[in-house]
Amino acid sequence: MAKSNEGKLTPLMSQYFSLKTKHSNAILLFRVGDFYETFGEDAILVSGVLNIILTSRNNGGSDIELAGFPYHSLDTYLPKLIKAGHRVAICEQLEKPSKEKKIVDRGVTQIITPGLAIEDQLLSGKSNNWLCSIYPITSQQLGIGFLDISTGEFLVEEGDLAYIDKLINDFSPSELLYPAQQKKWIETLQWNLPSTYKLEDWIYSHEFAREKLLHHFGTLTLKGFGIDDMIAAQIAAGALLQYLILTENKNIGHIANIQKIGKDETVWLDKFTVKNLEIIESLGTNGLSLLSILDKTKSAMGSRMLKKWILMPLKTIPPLQERLDLVNYFCNQLEIQENLTHSINKLGDIERLAAKISSQKINPKELFQVAKSLSVLSEIKETMATSANPILQIKSERIETLRELQKLIYDAVQEDAPLQLNKGNCIKDGFSTELDSYRMLIKEGQKLLLEIQEKEIINTGISHLKIGFNSVFGYYLEVTNKYKNQNLIPANWTRKQTLSNAERYISEELKELEIKILTAEEKIYELEERLYREIVQSCESFVHPLANNAKTIAELDCLLSFSLVAISNNYSSPKVTMGLAIDIKQGRHPVIEQHLPIGEQYVPNDVYLNNKDQQIIMITGPNMSGKSAVLRQTALICLMAQIGSFVPAEYAEIGIVDKIFTRVGASDNISSGESTFMVEMNETSNILNNMTERSLILLDEIGRGTSTYDGISIAWAIAEFIHEHPYAPSRTLFATHYHELNQLELNFERIKNYHISSKDLGSKIIFLRKLTPGGSEHSFGLHVAKMAGMPRVVIQRAEEILQKLALKSIAGINPEALKLPKTTGSTLQMSMFSSADPKAERIKNEIESLDLQNITPMDCMLKLHEWKKQLKN
Repeated sequence: MAKSNEGKLTPLMSQYFSLKTKHSNAILLFRVGDFYETFGEDAILVSGVLNIILTSRNNGGSDIELAGFPYHSLDTYLPKLIKAGHRVAICEQLEKPSKEKKIVDRGVTQIITPGLAIEDQLLSGKSNNWLCSIYPITSQQLGIGFLDISTGEFLVEEGDLAYIDKLINDFSPSELLYPAQQKKWIETLQWNLPSTYKLEDWIYSHEFAREKLLHHFGTLTLKGFGIDDMIAAQIAAGALLQYLILTENKNIGHIANIQKIGKDETVWLDKFTVKNLEIIESLGTNGLSLLSILDKTKSAMGSRMLKKWILMPLKTIPPLQERLDLVNYFCNQLEIQENLTHSINKLGDIERLAAKISSQKINPKELFQVAKSLSVLSEIKETMATSANPILQIKSERIETLRELQKLIYDAVQEDAPLQLNKGNCIKDGFSTELDSYRMLIKEGQKLLLEIQEKEIINTGISHLKIGFNSVFGYYLEVTNKYKNQNLIPANWTRKQTLSNAERYISEELKELEIKILTAEEKIYELEERLYREIVQSCESFVHPLANNAKTIAELDCLLSFSLVAISNNYSSPKVTMGLAIDIKQGRHPVIEQHLPIGEQYVPNDVYLNNKDQQIIMITGPNMSGKSAVLRQTALICLMAQIGSFVPAEYAEIGIVDKIFTRVGASDNISSGESTFMVEMNETSNILNNMTERSLILLDEIGRGTSTYDGISIAWAIAEFIHEHPYAPSRTLFATHYHELNQLELNFERIKNYHISSKDLGSKIIFLRKLTPGGSEHSFGLHVAKMAGMPRVVIQRAEEILQKLALKSIAGINPEALKLPKTTGSTLQMSMFSSADPKAERIKNEIESLDLQNITPMDCMLKLHEWKKQLKN
């Protein structure tokens, strides 16, 4: 609606546009009676996202687009808008309609964005919903903050762009905030987040942000949180708190702490490693990942914590050993394991329920769930305290049963309380004498209604007289047409409605009783709402101990999950040391072994690495033989050990790993003009520039994306560099098809050759999948091509060429001999061009003159498009 038409706006639309102007960056859901309506551009957008009808209404002589849905369908439609990345401002009617006022007061009661969801229907129980804020001081010093308003977790860290990129990948925030002046820079990062939002630059000033943090936590310094000297992190964190105020999120007492993520305390897993090792998500269609294998938690709190543990393995032995000792205890004490698992399974999501209490968005049913969960916590505390394990006994002391809170809720809230407060029957009888009196009046009113009905039947002789109720006329006396012409209707009755088969009347006595009943019902709703709000406010003082209980239970749940997986999957306890050896005997891949066909057994392997005599293992062998599986399972076993899990091996001694690097698989970044080989080199450069003596490096087919001799040269130089590094001789598994690299073992004392064994039966190959000392002399590539169904004529010709290449006689091969003879029918013909066609000949010449080393993927695509057009014409 144009500004020039404002004088013609109806009062309702004037109110709408006034509110929309204040919230121009959000979809405004405007409450009109029993509907949420949207207008103009919002309506067009909403109708498309929600697939609802777009219509229009006349407004001051012009039409405006309109789309809406019933208010009780908000839980259905709101998640779709938020998950599509939109911000939503919910505008409610702030007073009841009345005849005296033409238009009711309305106002925005909450703003919901992808990063500020707290309602269950907008969240995943197994994952945090992170709101993120970023502030760059320089490219080497950036601050970042993560806040989950649904749990109260508040985390900050500082680092260079590579580290910040890793954190963005690990936490996968639903929404990113940044200073407006950094908009172009943010757009270049290609993080592909669901939602980004720029804030005014003044919000990202250190003085303002620091004051926000000090005021919120009620402290004079930030030293107690360990972030007093982290200026960039403080700025990012302060912006998060300001954003909560801007979005009407003012009840945030549950955000009681702010913590450093602790990059120096956890293992570095860059985004390539997390992706390539399928730690969180599967790259295939089976859906299996390390997380899916290990997550047998019984609570949403435990599942969320386990995800954080897997992405941030520990580097210090004491907390790791404590986890491993408890997992071992649960594996040997199955009764305690079963009792604790059963109890945790009965708990609600205490962490998010505590946040809902703090934000005053908890419904009666959820509040009763808090009391039930506290009763279960008493069981868990008792089981832990009476166990023979001193670690469990100490942890049991951290659980507070909060009996005062239990009693408050049990005394006040009905066990079968509804989800919505305005449904009534929320507060227990006996909690409020005033409420009880109104309820008694309702009960007596029902009794009086029956008495009036019986009395009027006797007085009138209308035996089928009945009393009914509807929201338009209130209570009424209904007489069927059977008595219509019998002159039985008293003179003091007033006709109110005529139906096809009956007439409806009211009497003065019925009207007076109706006023009493409806007044009592209205007062019940008002009183119940006030009492409930008071109850929730009384619960707020227990939010912090509830959150602490949730953390303890989440840890316990993770360790119980590890024990359940260890038993079912036959894992063993690893030995974690500060040494530099990785010694794995009969190790298995935790994910692959769970996805094998029925009857097939995973072939285990031994791997030994240290920095003294076997630092680098060069692994050769056929495609599909299992080289990549050995690389990946070694890394996953190390990772599992350093989160406190048992591992899929008969024995495992793990010298603490500080970084896990992987360069596996083929990928490209065409949109940025980066070829597969460029991506490979970028990732490898990152490894070589950041490795330490405690790092574990997995390299799979380095150099494959370029010519053979270039590839061999690069792979050789990389192996040399890792071996000869003066202070960072990293433990490395290097899988390759370049058999020339077997020569490295003769030149460097800490490089050892291994191969994946196989049997060549002439016509076919059998993969034994066993890692064996010594290098492999060939790759069986032709056998793999044959298994893939390659045409026989191609295989035969490839064998001929391979024999000549093996004799170093490629220079003597006639180029024409490399072409298959022309054939007719359906047989494959290898010749692409006919010299009789001048256009084809010209394209052939252009291909031969191309500089393949310097052409970008995008130029390739454009060239192909040009040739296709020429051939078509």
